[in-house]
Amino acid sequence: MPSTAPRRVLARMLVAALAVFAVSCGSAEDEPVFVVGAGDSAESRVLAEIYAGALARTGLPVRVQTGLGDRAGTLAALDAGAVGLVGEHTGALLAAFDGTAQATTPAEVGTALNRSLPEGLVVADPAESADLRPRLLVEPVAARRDGLDSVRALIPRCPATTAGVATVPGLLPPGAAIRVAGCEFAAVTSFPSPEALVQALRAGVVGVGVLTGPPELVPAAEGLTVLADEDFAVRAENVVPLLRKGVLDDQRTRKLNYVAGELTTAELVELVRAVGTGSAPAESARQWLDAHGL
Repeated sequence: MPSTAPRRVLARMLVAALAVFAVSCGSAEDEPVFVVGAGDSAESRVLAEIYAGALARTGLPVRVQTGLGDRAGTLAALDAGAVGLVGEHTGALLAAFDGTAQATTPAEVGTALNRSLPEGLVVADPAESADLRPRLLVEPVAARRDGLDSVRALIPRCPATTAGVATVPGLLPPGAAIRVAGCEFAAVTSFPSPEALVQALRAGVVGVGVLTGPPELVPAAEGLTVLADEDFAVRAENVVPLLRKGVLDDQRTRKLNYVAGELTTAELVELVRAVGTGSAPAESARQWLDAHGL
């Protein structure tokens, strides 16, 4: 009499295969498409694709809605329910929801942000290693002459120092006027581009340059001294997903938290640079997710 064992094994394999098929089909049919919103900046678009790609790998149907404009546009889309999630910065969100908050460190900003969020909005974990806050720069000669290696060392000189400010292209917009705790500059001038600011700094027109993000995105700033800010005199701006309350279950929220645990400033700078020079945000995000096993 022939053995029935091979038949039982085959039957178990068929049942398992059919179960997987049923689960995959059911998830695609039963769940509505989750929409991740993206503003106009390269950073916003690449963050949207990273979050969308990570969520899609949990089996969630996802698409990215681009062209939402600036922060006002993305927040309006989120409020209206047109999108379920947008990538943001902690400090900028805090400024948008509570203009009186004095928090500066990552922990302080996180606590104040959670308290200030409007009803119906929540944040997942911020990316502690992705710090997009403004940077202060000085000429190397001045740094050596005046012993300037940190914002702390600069603060006593602020009343006699002029500063220039410029927006770094490709990043989410700043949340408010940049404030350096304990520092009141003699005068502050806005420049139309980082290159114009760097030129003025090298010429001695201003004593300090303030860029709204990492100077690695400004080739002209190479060689300038970037002042360390371990005290967070400049408010923390960690990348964070802002989403509508209740739209994701615990498993998918954890997936966003895994992304937060992997993303770094240097990697995000490279992604923004790549998208700014023509790389597709979705492809750049896919490569980053693959590299981190997400």
